[in-house]
Amino acid sequence: MAIDALVRPLLNVPLFQGLKPLQLTEIVRRADRIVYKPGDVIMAAHAEADAAVLLISGEAVRTEGPGYEAGEEALPAGALISEMTMLIETECTSTVVARTSVRALRITRSEMLAHMSADPSLADHFINKISGRLSSFVEGLREVDRSLASFGPPPVATSPAPAEVGTALH
Repeated sequence: MAIDALVRPLLNVPLFQGLKPLQLTEIVRRADRIVYKPGDVIMAAHAEADAAVLLISGEAVRTEGPGYEAGEEALPAGALISEMTMLIETECTSTVVARTSVRALRITRSEMLAHMSADPSLADHFINKISGRLSSFVEGLREVDRSLASFGPPPVATSPAPAEVGTALH
């Protein structure tokens, strides 16, 4: 598969949007090309991982994880699975299984860290993207606080009078 065909899916991943074409090409060049067979576990929840996986083609499903509903959640080509594991040590939060043959790029933390060492602007890009996400999350929490505040203060629990306490114990 031509490298351009592997770079194209990165363009649709928010974390990679805004990178220069050469930076994207280098990420793809450093990534492992892998094929998962139907039934293969691509990522396992609660397992330590050292790479994110970008689905290039095929069908995969999420079978466990945060916000998971009963049944299977289809993950389309172009989905980036466990993206933070390519940047920091963490465990996977979801289990993802190949439904059909899946072609993917495995972007390892060691290669991504080496790439960021060689190109510090790449690290700056990821810091800005993640900081933006955190800012949006914090603003969402503030909005929840404002909504809850509009209902007024919570009711204050009152203690029974001392005589009532004594009566209840006898």
